[in-house]
Amino acid sequence: QVQLVESGGGWVQPGGSLRLSCAASGNILSITTMGWYRQAPGKQRELVAVITRGDRIIYLPSVKGRFTISRDNPKNTTYLEMNNLKPEDTAVYLCNADVVTTLHSRNYWGQGTQVTVSS
Repeated sequence: QVQLVESGGGWVQPGGSLRLSCAASGNILSITTMGWYRQAPGKQRELVAVITRGDRIIYLPSVKGRFTISRDNPKNTTYLEMNNLKPEDTAVYLCNADVVTTLHSRNYWGQGTQVTVSS
């Protein structure tokens, strides 16, 4: 069984920063792509950033230059550094990963962590 556990969310004023972490655990052989999505109330889930095992990265245009995604492969962990946060960044942030185990290759989601940006 594979689990993704996020941490680091919270409340911050506009212009502030937060760092999210997502650690994968279980019988993991490798993780190909890891990424962050977000979902605000009444809106569709959207891709925020994704990073491949070879460190190819894609960002949502509205966060490019403010957010930085990274990963630590030996720790099966991905991070999302968020700077200059804006109220429109308020959402539940969810970790996603394509995980290879001894039994199968599957896509997994974390439970989500709330990020609130307001004054």
